[in-house]
Amino acid sequence: MKFISFFTALFLLISPPLSAADYDWDTAIETHHGSKDIKVYRNPNCNCCHKWIQHLEKHEFNVIDMLSHDMASVKEAVDLPKTMSSCHTAIIDGYIIEGHVPADDIKRLLMNRPDIAGLSVPKMPIGTPGMEMGERKEDFVVFSFSKTGKVEIFNQYQSPIP
Repeated sequence: MKFISFFTALFLLISPPLSAADYDWDTAIETHHGSKDIKVYRNPNCNCCHKWIQHLEKHEFNVIDMLSHDMASVKEAVDLPKTMSSCHTAIIDGYIIEGHVPADDIKRLLMNRPDIAGLSVPKMPIGTPGMEMGERKEDFVVFSFSKTGKVEIFNQYQSPIP
């Protein structure tokens, strides 16, 4: 497994960031045959969270929709670093997934199983899965974070140059 992780890391280092404009969030690049059950904690009034759930379901995740009017308590309970915060919080196979993380990044996390607490797309960048607004796209980074607070780039996506 370390062999695959090394080459995946090398690929990310030498590859340019993916273009969010050219990426079809519904088309799977990664495959994953392990755990597909993901608990998603969200405010029942949040429409973008529901759209992100639909994105996960298109990638064959089994979403357990957990409604909460107190998302701050959910984030506190899982020890989410404040800098990683977004609107919804998910748990899959012991990992925290915060915000509009693309399904393929979650699959890659589950295949490689790094020693981290989870992944996050902080805030709510336009153009991420669930935050689509036509052709409008923002650059965004998928961060990994550890239980000790260490944050690194897991993946990054660039918007087209206007």
